[in-house]
Order: sequence, then C-alpha cells, then structure tokens
Amino acid sequence: MQERSMKTRLTILMTAFMFTGGHVQGQDAPLKLVQTIQLPADLKGHFDHFEVDLKGNRLFATPEEYKSVLVFDLKTGKPVHKIGGIGKSHAVLYRGDVNRIYVTDGEAGDVKVIDGKSYKIIKSVPLQSDADAMSMDPKTKHLYIVSGGKDVKMTFSTLSVVDSTAGKKLKDIKVDGDTLEVMALESSSRRLFLNNRAKNQIEVIDRDKDVIIATWPITLGKTNTSIAYDEANHRLFVGCRGGQIVVLDSQTGKELQALKIAEGIDDLHFDPESKLLFAACPGGGGGVDLYKQVDPDHYESAGKLDAPGTRNGRFVPELHSYFLAVPQHDTTNAEIRVYKVQ
Repeated sequence: MQERSMKTRLTILMTAFMFTGGHVQGQDAPLKLVQTIQLPADLKGHFDHFEVDLKGNRLFATPEEYKSVLVFDLKTGKPVHKIGGIGKSHAVLYRGDVNRIYVTDGEAGDVKVIDGKSYKIIKSVPLQSDADAMSMDPKTKHLYIVSGGKDVKMTFSTLSVVDSTAGKKLKDIKVDGDTLEVMALESSSRRLFLNNRAKNQIEVIDRDKDVIIATWPITLGKTNTSIAYDEANHRLFVGCRGGQIVVLDSQTGKELQALKIAEGIDDLHFDPESKLLFAACPGGGGGVDLYKQVDPDHYESAGKLDAPGTRNGRFVPELHSYFLAVPQHDTTNAEIRVYKVQ
C-alpha cells in the first residue's frame, strides 16, 4: 500500500466515523440503526449465524444454548415462531423453492430439515458430531457442512456434501485438521474456499470432484475463522481471531495485506455495493470493525460499531441491511439490531 501524506492521514483520523451505544454519529455515517428486536430474559449465551427468507419476510436466528431456532418478522421484528427439538443450533439456511429450513445441530451431529410452513422437523441427516458451518451451492442445491474435529476427539475433520432436495448425505471430504470453520463458494467456477483453522490455512476444493486442489497458508494473521469474498475483484477476505483481516488474491492465493481489527472475530461480510467490510468481534468490549474498500488494493477504516459481547452478524445485500446479535450483558437482555447502509 502506498504511503500517504501526513495531512491525508490526519484527515482520515479526524473524519473517522464514531459509534456509541449502537448509534452512528457523523454526517456521512455508513450505517443507521433502524430497528432493535428485544429478546426474552431467559435467552443467554452466544448466537451463531442468521438467515433470511426475503419473500416470506422472515429472519432466522440461532442462539446456541437456547435449543431452538427463532423466527422473526423481518418488517416488524415481532416473533413468529420458536422451532424446538434442536440440541445446539449453529448454521441455518433457507430454500424458498421448496420452503424448507436447514439447521446444523452440533449436539446431535446432524442437519435437520424443517418444513417452512409448519416448522416441523421432517428429516435429520446424520453427520459427524459437532456439525457446524454450512453453505449451499445455488446450482446443485448441495449443502457443504463442517463436522468432526477436536471437540469430539477426532484428529481430522470432514466437509460433508448433502443433497438438500433428497435429504441425503452424498459423501465426506476428509480434511487434515481438527478445526474447520466457515467457507465461501465461488459462483464463476467450482471452487470452494474453506477455513482450516487448525492448520492456519485455506483449503481450495473442487466442487465437481470434491477434492482439495490447493492449500494457501495464512501467515499475516492467526486463527483464521471467518471469510468474505469480493469475487468481482478477486479478493478473498479472511478474518482471524488474532485481530486481523487478511486480504488474499483469489487467483493466486497470495497474501496482499492485513487489516487490524479487534480480537475474536466470528462473522465477516462484504457489501459489493457500498464496498464495506463488516467484522463482528467480541474483543475490546465487543463491536463491529468497519473497513471501506477504496480499490482492491486499498482499504480505510470506516470506524467501529459498539456492541457488548457481539460476535455474529449478517449482511443482506437485497435489503441493504446488517443484522447484529448482541448477547445478554449486565442487566440488559439480548437483542438483535438492524442497521441500514446509507
């Protein structure tokens, strides 16, 4: 990155956006808090991932220790349903064409298939224990699900391929490493980028052959956990719990730079329209570190959103909205905050 003049550096510092108490200050603030969804007092502990049903105006949330998936009305924020029968919910995906909800259950070690109208569990597909991160191939409708690893005393992990239409596991891809995290799927090719946290590297997988075709070491950050992708500009963003977003060239796997964030990141998102990066991190009191992409090789801090204990959020490009889970803290109940990108 080219050196900037001292005057430019001071200007950036003086005009950096300030965030307090969930609100944004500054004339050109990138986010505006538009809704706060209050949650029950008995909802304690961390959240995991969000999902949305745009046509049905539903938001799905996965509080890990609540043994359920919570469903909210996207417009009003009011609760719609509590889907029970889940030991420990992690990832959730929705298929509108068949009106089904898919939830990974870490305790049961499966992915549960749920009817989107009745909210009844219609099938469970067995996986390894500690089933967690999940993504769907929009073309084949195959689910890619992480399971196994050190939490269940396995020396390796698996990336399972599940036919979401038939509700059937097709195969397991064995990965050397006892901790896998979230992934990104490339739409212009059959590549999948998977965080191998145990080895501090990215596994590149061919989705046609279901084999690892490349391994990219992460040296500019520690404990790679989250991932976001600017496919148009060939930039892969890898969030590391050591306090870095490592920017890679997705064509070569070369590390280009590391952006400083708070420690403990769990979710990372990129908005190709506003060029904002959202990094939800519990470190430093908790909040969301924001970066603005000036061009594929230059990034500037766009401030920080204060949110105690948060580590999970979801950006929905169709709504230009960022959903942020704020767990219970002190005497304040857990809540979901909704921000609009300005």
